[in-house]
Amino acid sequence: MNHPRPGERGPVLRAVDVEVVRDGRHLLREIGLKVHPGQHWALLGANGAGKSTLLSLLGAHQHPTRGSVEVLGHRLGAVDMRALRSFVGHVNPRHPLRSPLTARQVVLTGATNTTELVPRWVPSDAESARAERLIGVLGIAERAEAAWNTLSQGERGRALIARALMPEPRLLLLDEPATGLDLAAREQLLTSLDELRAEHPGLATVLVTHHLEELPTGTTHAMLLRDGRCLAAGEVDEVITGEHISTCFDHPVHITRDHGRWYARAATRVEA
Repeated sequence: MNHPRPGERGPVLRAVDVEVVRDGRHLLREIGLKVHPGQHWALLGANGAGKSTLLSLLGAHQHPTRGSVEVLGHRLGAVDMRALRSFVGHVNPRHPLRSPLTARQVVLTGATNTTELVPRWVPSDAESARAERLIGVLGIAERAEAAWNTLSQGERGRALIARALMPEPRLLLLDEPATGLDLAAREQLLTSLDELRAEHPGLATVLVTHHLEELPTGTTHAMLLRDGRCLAAGEVDEVITGEHISTCFDHPVHITRDHGRWYARAATRVEA
C-alpha cells in the first residue's frame, strides 16, 4: 500500500468511468471528472442526485464500485486512504465536535487532522502562526477565543475553512458550506472564498450545492448531476445555462449573471 506525499504534479483529481452501487441501486453511473490546480468546480444537482456520494470519493472516504478515482495522483485502492485524507482539506458544516473548544482550537485541529484536540499535543510556532493568519484572513479574529457553541453558523463555517487550510492542502472540498446561513453570513463566506482563491492561485476547490446563489464569483467549472449521471461538465459559462439547469432540476428556469454571480428564477414557457 503506497503512502502519499504532497506536491505531486498533474491533476489533483481524476475520475474515470466511475460507478457506485449500494444495495443494488446505482448512486453514480459512468462519471468522469478531471480537476487541475487552480480550478474551482461546482457540483450542482437536486437532492439525491449523487453530489455527496461523488464528494466522498473525491475526498478519499470511500471506493468506487467500478472505475477509478485518483486523488492527488494516487489511485484509491492502492494508497493509504487515511494518510491521503490528511492532504485534502474537507469542509463539512455538520462538524461533529463534542468538546467545548474555542474557534482557535478548532482551527488548530486541522494540523492533526482530528475533530478533537490530541491529548498533550502542542502546536509548533509555525502552526500557531498559520492558524492566526488563517483566522485573520477568514475574518474571525475577534471571535477566536469564543466557545464553539457560541459562534454563529457563519462564523463556524469560516472557522472550518481555516481548519481545512491548516495542512496547506492542494485540494479543498466544500460540502454545502452555506447551509443554514442568513444572507449576510452567506455573502461574508463567499467573499472569504474568493479572497482565498486569489491568495492561493494553485489551490483547487470543489464546492457542492444545489443553489446557484451560493456559487462564488471565482467558480471556473461546473458539473451537473441528475439521478447519478453527469448531465453536463466543463467551463462554468458553458454548463450553467437555462437549458442545462432546467433539465438538471426538472423545472423551467431562467438564469442571469450579474457581477460574476448567478441567479435563477422560474421561467415562463416563452422564456424556456
